[in-house]
Amino acid sequence: MMKKIYYLSTCDTCKRIINELNLSSDFILQDIKTETMTKAQIEEMRALTDSYEALFSKRARLYKELGLKEKSLSEEEYKNYILEHYTFLKRPVILYNNQIFIGNSKKTVESAKLAIHE
Repeated sequence: MMKKIYYLSTCDTCKRIINELNLSSDFILQDIKTETMTKAQIEEMRALTDSYEALFSKRARLYKELGLKEKSLSEEEYKNYILEHYTFLKRPVILYNNQIFIGNSKKTVESAKLAIHE
């Protein structure tokens, strides 16, 4: 059974969400800043969602700095940017029982809570 969260330990929002989820001890927490995501991990996330774009954070400072906003990125480019720099992953990503919950919107967090504690 898949129980994993990709997050940033320096992100207060991620920490608040993890606390809110009230997780069991068998959840694996991966701090993507200190433990780089592998290609396989990103592909596993992608398999549970519509696109790499869905995993991609357009709020990342680098997104604006690199002028990516003006470009039309392909799926392969989204994937490569996420692999290249953790800041491009929309956080947190919660994997639970072949379900994926991406990002920190209230709706996403509520859905994750319901799934985990049903």
